[in-house]
Amino acid sequence: MSLATKVIWLSACWGAVLLAGCANQPDLSGASGNQNDIVTESDEPDQRRRARLRLELATGYFEQGQTNVALDEIKQSLATDPTYADAFNLRGLVYMRLNNVPLAEDSFRRAVALNSRDSDVAHNYGWLLCQQGRYSESFKLFAQAAANPTYSGKAKTLMTQGVCQVRAGQHAEAEQSLMHSYELDAGNPVTGYNLANLLYERGELTRAQFYIRRLNNSELANAETLWLGIKTERKLNNREAMLQLASQLKKRFAQSPEAAAYEKGAFNE
Repeated sequence: MSLATKVIWLSACWGAVLLAGCANQPDLSGASGNQNDIVTESDEPDQRRRARLRLELATGYFEQGQTNVALDEIKQSLATDPTYADAFNLRGLVYMRLNNVPLAEDSFRRAVALNSRDSDVAHNYGWLLCQQGRYSESFKLFAQAAANPTYSGKAKTLMTQGVCQVRAGQHAEAEQSLMHSYELDAGNPVTGYNLANLLYERGELTRAQFYIRRLNNSELANAETLWLGIKTERKLNNREAMLQLASQLKKRFAQSPEAAAYEKGAFNE
């Protein structure tokens, strides 16, 4: 399968990637008191506090895969405070999981309208648009998220942008985004895998080898990373390294499609 149509080893990690920024700190913008004071949680309006507690419950349920229960808590959060942008953001993630694109997009639009500076919302909305093939719109949102100097998820957003650029056929731009993400967070296995896969497909085997070896030498290796390593070492005529990886693949992931492909010699070359 071509690089433009396949970005591997993403689905298993994606829930965590998206959730990385969905539970923001409480929005205390409606707090009362002297504007020169340092704002603390005691200044949080009661309405927002109750909505936030509901949203914290919703986030926990969402992380546990209890999507319908999470959605019910979000509804109660928004019934308490209809201006709570964080609740609309999580609502968007819930509807993404339920494959309800119109309601997911409506949720993110509302969150943006309530807090246009929230980089987590921009990231999540950008990923939704990327999945719909609306690449130019998604890239604007990723750029908006990454441009925020206080945003802690810049590496995550650059990685997601790179994945979307691969899907859009923008391979040079994808390499730049993934490299920048890797520089910021070299330990992210999704970034490392997709960067190695991009370089492999472009025929830059020595560079691909560097990134996939580093990943396969870690505890985060899986069937897909080992398979990419096998194919890379094979093309580089490193038979010993290839066989070592193949041994790991057959021992640790004997029932995987990658192990079956290896046994059949289906290297797709």
